[in-house]
Amino acid sequence: MTARSFRPTDYALTTVELTWIEKRIEHWIRFGHPAEDRILDRRRRLMSFTPGSVFAFIRWAANDFGTVVSCIDIVRAVEAQEACQTVPFVCPGGESLLRQSGWPKVRRVLEAIDGVEALGIDPAIACPDHWRHLHHRLTARQEPRPYTPERHAAWLRRREAS
Repeated sequence: MTARSFRPTDYALTTVELTWIEKRIEHWIRFGHPAEDRILDRRRRLMSFTPGSVFAFIRWAANDFGTVVSCIDIVRAVEAQEACQTVPFVCPGGESLLRQSGWPKVRRVLEAIDGVEALGIDPAIACPDHWRHLHHRLTARQEPRPYTPERHAAWLRRREAS
């Protein structure tokens, strides 16, 4: 994380450092609703998320011989004093809902995100349990269950009740 001056409100935010060096290092947000977006220079920017926000962060890097890193993390931003897992380039970290690496698995996650969007559902408000399910099924090399409007409606009712 780059050195910068923090304001008191920054402590409640989860900040992601994004880098874009064409065909070398590409970090981007696939979905999520940032509370702040600050451009540092031509190649770097900081996106900050409020506690409870869910976002997908993709990291890709290559060298002269091809791809060396291909990762996707779906993360829930945490409260200031809440325990969290470390995620590269995410400060202070977050609750990891899904973490996959290697292009075949990353592609499967991107297809699952596209499937949620095809239903007209914002992936950032989809049930966090779906992302955990997807993580575990891909890790076990099993076929994940698709997200459905019925599952989403059940999640919304469950969230409303709690």
